[in-house]
Amino acid sequence: MANERRTLLLEFEKPLVELEAQIQQVRDKSSEFGVDVSEQIRDLEERAKHLRHEIFSKLTPAQTLQVARHPRRPSTLDYIQAISDEWFELHGDRRGSDDPALVGGVGRLNGQPVVMLGQQKGRDTKDNVARNFGMASPGGYRKALRLMEHANRFQMPILTFIDTPAAWAGVEAEKFGQGEAIAYNLREMFRLEVPILCTVIGEGGSGGALAIGVGDRLLMFEHAVYSVAPPEACAAILWRDAQKAPQAAEALKITARDLLKLGIIDEIVPEPVGAAHSNPVEAAENLKAALLRNLADVQALSSSERRELRYQKFRRMGVFSQAV
Repeated sequence: MANERRTLLLEFEKPLVELEAQIQQVRDKSSEFGVDVSEQIRDLEERAKHLRHEIFSKLTPAQTLQVARHPRRPSTLDYIQAISDEWFELHGDRRGSDDPALVGGVGRLNGQPVVMLGQQKGRDTKDNVARNFGMASPGGYRKALRLMEHANRFQMPILTFIDTPAAWAGVEAEKFGQGEAIAYNLREMFRLEVPILCTVIGEGGSGGALAIGVGDRLLMFEHAVYSVAPPEACAAILWRDAQKAPQAAEALKITARDLLKLGIIDEIVPEPVGAAHSNPVEAAENLKAALLRNLADVQALSSSERRELRYQKFRRMGVFSQAV
């Protein structure tokens, strides 16, 4: 377990892990020699609490990207299973494909029937390869649209969970119409009559994220990222040097705080101190509360009002004024 923790350790977490190791050593010595060190342990635990808060409240965009990509960060299926009363996964795009990189199905949220879907990354190398690292194929996006049309037909709200570096960019993806599949989803999501809530739970990259990201409300976890392209790709394009990814991450404005200021997202979902992977249960509780609150708001509107507000929301994006 300790070896696994070291393997998954982020560089900026080292001071915190060293302090936690010190606390454990004090506990072990206390048990070994029968000495009461409860006061010292309380002091050290308080220091660890403050240090954890200090580290995670001052993350740079590049560090936030590392947290969003953390292998132990809760995935789409983790959240669906945690927040739903019941859940039944549906498969296939009805055109001969069932992409494991994009999962979805029907369930109940607080007793209400909903359709939930999102990109699914793997937990280890083998699982990531099977799920193509959460990069969906054209069949994956067509499966997503089939589920959304099912929701629209039976008047069920749609909840999407975004967690992908990008859409799959392989030759096979282009052969089967990746661009068309994404564009078709964008168009069709604007016409759906039911409420649509989209949440960036980890990494939201490029058109692969946007293909399930057209909704009435766009929520984003505190330490998630959302960008037009991965910072490494941006750096390679602009400076021909992927090592300048931290500089690109700063310029792209990929963090939740930046995107809220820009009007791209509607709400930041708070994460536990230490990020979602440190306490997945609390993260899921925060997500469920945010979804229920926003769902109540958009359900109070008529379908025509929702569609008009959805359209205007995206029309406002990118509008700017230039100082003379």
